[in-house]
Amino acid sequence: GSRLRPVTANRPKPMAPVCNEPIMEHIVRHLARAGITDVIATVFYLAEEIEGYFGDGSDFGVNITYTHETTPLGTAGAVKQAEDQLSDGTFVIVSGDALTDVDLEKAIAFHKEKKSLATLILYRVKSPLDFGVVITDADGRVSRFLEKPSWSEVFSDTVNTGMYILEPEIFKFMEPGKNYDWSGDIFPQLLDQGLPMYGYVMEEYWADIGSLTQYREAHEDMLAGRVNLPIQGRHSETGVYISPNCSIDETAEIIPPVCVGRNTKIKRGARIGPYAVIGENSFIEEGAVINRSVIWDSCYIGPKVIANAAVVCSRTTIKRDCILREDSVIGDRCLIDAGSTVRPRVKIWPDKVVERGSIVTMSLIWGNKWRGTLFRDLGVAGLSNIEITPDFACRLGSAFGSLFPSGCRIVTSRDSTKSSRMIKRALISSLLSVGCQVLDMRSAALPVARHFIRHSGVTAAMHVRKLPGNARVTLIEMMDEDGAYLSRKLERKVESAFFREDFKRADSEEIGAMEFVSRAVEEYQADFFRHLQLVPKRRLKVVCDYGYSALGSSYPAMLERMGVESISLNSFSDARRAPRTEIEIENHVRNMAQIVGRLGYDMGVLFTEEGERLTIVDNLGERIEGNTLLAALGSLYAEMRPGSRIVLGATTPVRLERALIEHGATVIRAKSGVRELMSTALTADANLAGDERGGFIFPVLHPGFDAPFGFGILVSLLQKSGLSLTDITRNVPSFCISSTQAPVSWEEKGKVMRTLAEEHLTDGQIEMQEGLKWVKGTGWVLILPDDIEPVIHIYSEAETQEESDDLVEEMLHRIIEILGRAS
Repeated sequence: GSRLRPVTANRPKPMAPVCNEPIMEHIVRHLARAGITDVIATVFYLAEEIEGYFGDGSDFGVNITYTHETTPLGTAGAVKQAEDQLSDGTFVIVSGDALTDVDLEKAIAFHKEKKSLATLILYRVKSPLDFGVVITDADGRVSRFLEKPSWSEVFSDTVNTGMYILEPEIFKFMEPGKNYDWSGDIFPQLLDQGLPMYGYVMEEYWADIGSLTQYREAHEDMLAGRVNLPIQGRHSETGVYISPNCSIDETAEIIPPVCVGRNTKIKRGARIGPYAVIGENSFIEEGAVINRSVIWDSCYIGPKVIANAAVVCSRTTIKRDCILREDSVIGDRCLIDAGSTVRPRVKIWPDKVVERGSIVTMSLIWGNKWRGTLFRDLGVAGLSNIEITPDFACRLGSAFGSLFPSGCRIVTSRDSTKSSRMIKRALISSLLSVGCQVLDMRSAALPVARHFIRHSGVTAAMHVRKLPGNARVTLIEMMDEDGAYLSRKLERKVESAFFREDFKRADSEEIGAMEFVSRAVEEYQADFFRHLQLVPKRRLKVVCDYGYSALGSSYPAMLERMGVESISLNSFSDARRAPRTEIEIENHVRNMAQIVGRLGYDMGVLFTEEGERLTIVDNLGERIEGNTLLAALGSLYAEMRPGSRIVLGATTPVRLERALIEHGATVIRAKSGVRELMSTALTADANLAGDERGGFIFPVLHPGFDAPFGFGILVSLLQKSGLSLTDITRNVPSFCISSTQAPVSWEEKGKVMRTLAEEHLTDGQIEMQEGLKWVKGTGWVLILPDDIEPVIHIYSEAETQEESDDLVEEMLHRIIEILGRAS
């Protein structure tokens, strides 16, 4: 099967599926229907794959025995090994790697009628160059044949299919253990000696499947009804074959003919067909388009993926917005990351990873093109139960736990989704296996978990949740003894142990034990009120939307203690329903604003990302978020607590920094990113750190974002000042900021940054603390390459929004020019 690689890289050609059944299974079942039930399989390459699948043949209505070649013996020499089992009468040879519905009963009747020693089953093809050409006389007797002729040698369009009907006397022309070929060695002898050798020209279907294009076209022939072989699944009159336990959304468009294997799920808006085959246990996401393509078993096809006349082998993951062009082939267990394009006729061998945003223009055989990074911005992330699976979690937990001494204590926690529970349990098992003691918090809000980690004297922690902004992705966060993210140095050690599978294993007497944490919430509440410095002077009325987080079970009572009258929305824990996308958050905010307005309450608050971030509406129903919320809380904090040290990120507006300084704060700038903000807040002994997404850090409590404490601080400051939130935001400056991103491949990122730096190096206005930052009059523009994505981010601030937009557009066009010149 070398011509079918990478399809046959991990399997013999007879096991390549056509319409979700191996080619050889189609043949074996066809033999059984013809009354041929004693089958001998001659096997060599990956023989265990064939034997393991077919066994003794009883599941397929036949009796199968096997003969093994220790060295290749040729098409005839391999059959010679089974002479003892074939000596009692006429036998048939059928290729296990060609697709056919030949009428064997008619062919055998022809053979017996002619009293032939050897009958070749022939087929007429348009191009005979890749086959053995055969000429027969009017009676059907073979008069001449030639293997794989050139066009100058072609004397017929009738070719040898590799299927023969033979008598046992044929074995007299061979010696045991020697290499013989039917067409090259045996049949020429019969022709020379004038022995009866006939050709039977079949009228049914036959395909050698000698190329990847022919492999895909064989599926089309099956679906079009050109092959008289059954296809798995319930057959509708329109040519749609659906196997049991499939889930197809009613909005998905199925364009016949189509074949879908069992346990496959097709989500809303997907378009399948025509001539599409999808294997078993596959998952087709929303808006995916699969046209004239073959998708094997256990594949994940992400949202808005387009597969046009492509072949995707088993257990491969194609992430969102990828495009697979005509005749592209993706091998087993590959990962094609988001936004990638595989050009026509490109072949990707098994176990390769294509980075997101790549354009693959040549076949990928050696190496793997993966950057080899396990960690992303916040931790280890991947598609739930596709990339982040229990076996993956076991390896990760073992790698993590192996860094620490036996007997150390590790905290585990999670959100309330089923996938997070599953993954956390796998992590716990692996941590116990390397000798760690596990303190399990079960489902816990992340601020509560970080607080417990910091104050319980543990060694490290692992938290499992859905990735903020994407409910399909599982995020595993690893934290140190303070509840902060692991250092990059420790992450590299985890990564190295994970890829090398360098795990320690505890002695059976030293396997770790697990216990449940019981008073984490009470300890968090005690510290919460100790640091809040609460002196209520007036009672505020607040609508609280808990976003289905674990906060809903404890925070209402805490608000009452703060002197807040509250109404709770979505206060039960159900992370599946938590608002993550901007549209979902907007719907929650709009609903909350309406309730605030109708009841005349002072404000409303929405908690998101497991209690890490918040969005607020004032008494007028206006949404307060981002830099405006950061400015309002920061200014009030600085004014009410003089001498405060406040940490801001690299992209925070200069106007906001000036406003905080005017209110008496000392401002410290951190690099961009969550972990940089956290680490700077800790090392700078800050009182407060915040970002433009509603995240607030109070290092006195713990090192992470804490929306409940941030809102508690806001409530206490408003109570002390006697001001309303509207009074505060009215005095907050307007921010004229813009941002965009330019798609830049990994290979071109360095060139773009170097070119931009060289162009501005002498003007004295460039800063290189992080990325490249230029001061442009009263504004600035920052160019920042992304660590994870193949993009470069562009941020700007100016006196007016128009000027800020112009700065971003100017830099975007310059990057596009550089890329054009580079190409």
